[in-house]
Amino acid sequence: MKHLLSTGDLDRADAIRILDTAAQMAATQDRAIKKLPTLRGRTVVNLFFEDSTRTRISFETAAKRLSADVINFSAKGSSVSKGESLKDTALTLQAMGADAVVVRHQASGAPHTLAHSGWTHGAVINAGDGTHQHPTQALLDAYTIRRHLVGTGGGTGTSGTGGLGQDLAGLHVAVVGDVLHSRVARSNVELLHTLGARVTLVAPPTLVPVGVEAWTADVSYHLDEVLLDGKPDAVMMLRVQRERMSTAGGGFFPSPLEYTRGYGLDARRLASLPEHTIVLHPGPMNRGLEISADAADSPRAVIVEQVANGVAVRMAVLYLLLAGEHTSVRVDGE
Repeated sequence: MKHLLSTGDLDRADAIRILDTAAQMAATQDRAIKKLPTLRGRTVVNLFFEDSTRTRISFETAAKRLSADVINFSAKGSSVSKGESLKDTALTLQAMGADAVVVRHQASGAPHTLAHSGWTHGAVINAGDGTHQHPTQALLDAYTIRRHLVGTGGGTGTSGTGGLGQDLAGLHVAVVGDVLHSRVARSNVELLHTLGARVTLVAPPTLVPVGVEAWTADVSYHLDEVLLDGKPDAVMMLRVQRERMSTAGGGFFPSPLEYTRGYGLDARRLASLPEHTIVLHPGPMNRGLEISADAADSPRAVIVEQVANGVAVRMAVLYLLLAGEHTSVRVDGE
């Protein structure tokens, strides 16, 4: 694995290797000294052309806990704001000796261009490109789902193994909300299918992308039917991306209230779910729109845990790309 650009590039073995490595990384984060020496002397550049809090900080934390040197680059306040191109920015970073470039860009396909252009010789990791892909988000979601629902004796809690070596076969995941603008939805559908899970997309017709019939997922416009009849093991609520809509609703739904009534997860809908069902959200949340405070703060919600798991997953990705996927993870700090 040279780059991580899309979950579609991962086969089942690749995905499980990353999730298992993440579990090993997570085990090191309970120690007093969390750092590992694995990437000492390597340089990781966080190249963010879009605003981000969770993803950028998560990658920075992951790289530093592997003892890599980290350079954070934001388009705001840089030469990009003066018109510098992606190519020239990448060539500048390459001259600084970047071993890996973590890139978030508003244009779909930008990380792919960077990886195959020759502008950088390091590994390229897609941290979100337009409405296309966000592979590490899907990996941390799958890691969280597996940790809670696989190898737990029926989905009743977290086991010690967290499903090590196993996929998500037999699980049903409902992905609810603004599918049209969501790179998280696209990445999750591909990865969850690869890992054997069944996925149902739930959204208003106006927020379902053209060509969705080619996706490896079922589609429903009725949330209550999916929650009651589908009995999902995990419900993933998507953020309504109002910044990608021309107006507050952009004509995609009549009003925020109507959207919440039809597609918001509230206490009533939460109570209708099977006892073992968990609730995920990639963040940031629009509380009161796609998810109520009751649902977001429920013990079933693993949203804060997703953030913590993101560090372990991104540690695993950086480790496998830069240290070699056939080397063993050292957890003794030596």
